[in-house]
Amino acid sequence: MIINHFKPIGCGETLPQNNIHAVSVSMPKLQDVIDYEEGFGEAMEKIKSGYPRFTMHPYLRILASYIKDKYKVSDSYEVVLLSSQKAVDIVSDKYYIHNKIEIDEPFGVILVQNGTCQLKKVLMFIQHVGYNLSSRFAEEYLYNIGLINIKHEEELEEKELAFDTVVSVLGKAYNQPKENITLAPSGMNAMYGVVKGLKNIQRRNGRDILIQLGWLYLDTMNIVKHYYEQSKVFPDVKNLDLLEEYLKSNGFKVSAIITEVPTNPLLLCVDMKRLRSLCKKYNIPLVVDSTLATPYNINLEDYADICVESLTKFASGNADVLMGAIILNKKSKLSNMNIEFFKHCDKVYIKDIQRLAFEIKSYEKRVKEISLNTKTLVEYFKSCSYIDKIYYCLNDDNKSSYRQIMKDENSYTGLISVTFKKSFQKVYDNLNFAKGPSLGTEFTLLMPYTYLAHYDYIKSDEGLKQLEKIGLPKDILRISVGSENITDIINEFKRLED
Repeated sequence: MIINHFKPIGCGETLPQNNIHAVSVSMPKLQDVIDYEEGFGEAMEKIKSGYPRFTMHPYLRILASYIKDKYKVSDSYEVVLLSSQKAVDIVSDKYYIHNKIEIDEPFGVILVQNGTCQLKKVLMFIQHVGYNLSSRFAEEYLYNIGLINIKHEEELEEKELAFDTVVSVLGKAYNQPKENITLAPSGMNAMYGVVKGLKNIQRRNGRDILIQLGWLYLDTMNIVKHYYEQSKVFPDVKNLDLLEEYLKSNGFKVSAIITEVPTNPLLLCVDMKRLRSLCKKYNIPLVVDSTLATPYNINLEDYADICVESLTKFASGNADVLMGAIILNKKSKLSNMNIEFFKHCDKVYIKDIQRLAFEIKSYEKRVKEISLNTKTLVEYFKSCSYIDKIYYCLNDDNKSSYRQIMKDENSYTGLISVTFKKSFQKVYDNLNFAKGPSLGTEFTLLMPYTYLAHYDYIKSDEGLKQLEKIGLPKDILRISVGSENITDIINEFKRLED
């Protein structure tokens, strides 16, 4: 008899549960996901929070309303909260916004006219570059002015130790000096810092093309669009012949190549040796998003000039803090230009650093436990009649590329993506794992990737053709493997065998 250790989690509950600072939200049925994407339906009455760059946090809603009343802002304006005055200056300059009211607050506020295209553009830009105000900052502010009467209890590192703790762990993991590392309020803000820095450095050299290798995370691609008129996408990381041919004519015009190791969600890995050779030939910096593999699974020191990591994921492990990091490689000539990259990142709120500092102490242990669980789960899936295809780093057509950079033979990334021979909706609806956006959690977390990341493509024939072109199945389930007992994880999937 199989004992079911996983229980259903209601729609709209925070993930992790009962945590106001959670960055994920439960969407246990596929219809919940569709309702969320469509912006209406039964689920929308329950979903009050979500990934902070995409969904306005409940505390930010309260704070925006307070600011509107405090400064007597007209109903014709939307109060948009930002992480800092620096963020206000950048957004205002880009979209020609000038507040007609003097606002004096320890965070950023801009007033944008309601019902305008400008408002939509501003909100999307903030989402892309990660200028969102911290929920912990909002919590502290609201508590101090009496609008909330309780603060979430959580374990934190001491203030004076927090920053050094985080940077020291990352420095050791990446084998880099602490001065080559900076923190940002999200992974996307870190990527924004890198893209802006490259733009400023390389335009002096006449290099104005940025290459995206692989179908990258959607906001990485959006950041590139904001700052590079010329960008080139090579969706297939396994086909470097196309890239090599392109570089023969354009290599010395290329500002940088950005890629993910591995790609999300298909877990493909580029031939790093060949890619590094091409970069060296044309003197092109290589930027690698190392979030999915983590520095404990792979060694990028001999390949990447810059690594960007979303610390929200495996480094946190609890999906309750938003943060990112830029790591410059000491072997790269760019390492002495850290100011050019770091200056574009916004300041991180101290309580977020304190929370991550507490969590990151278990980073290496967490990754190793998840890696072993992933390996065992892959072996189980190989024997399953209900599985159509398994995507993971060490599948047969990906082994050689990934093994170039593996730290040991058990370096399985904590993600598996699968397609099924059964109804995707029935599979998704019936599993009792946590289900929602994000990854890298100590609890197993499922995400219907294409529905949440590329819903617009699902809705049209043209979009479906684009998905087919880039090799992304519509009905793909991304599994962020947790550190629970692996027997319990497998037993939950065994329920699909009936």
